[in-house]
Amino acid sequence: MAIKPDEWLRQAQYDMETADYLFEGERYFYAVFMCHLSIEKALKGLYVKRFNKTPPKTHSLIYLIEFINIDIPGNHYDVIFTLNRISVPARYPDNLQTILKEFNKSKTIEVIEQSKEVLKWLKTK
Repeated sequence: MAIKPDEWLRQAQYDMETADYLFEGERYFYAVFMCHLSIEKALKGLYVKRFNKTPPKTHSLIYLIEFINIDIPGNHYDVIFTLNRISVPARYPDNLQTILKEFNKSKTIEVIEQSKEVLKWLKTK
């Protein structure tokens, strides 16, 4: 039995709150990773809602969008594309110091705020 769409969204919200918590603890690239995970879970919730089955085992936000066939507004798509691009380096950094420099405080808060807007929009679908 697939996890219910509402549960996916509850977990997505929890993960976004975890991004805030990690940001406050100055764990910036992990905060960005949690934004990706939040949007991934929201998209998987939409998948379950639309198809009534377990979503594919993928971390690709773009793949999920295409599979669900949802029309994402351009500004939200840009955020999702960015999260998708940084997912692998955030999960498996080649060099910790490099990724720590890339995700400083100002860039991270921008990603978090934009991700929250995307999550808010996805919840309306």
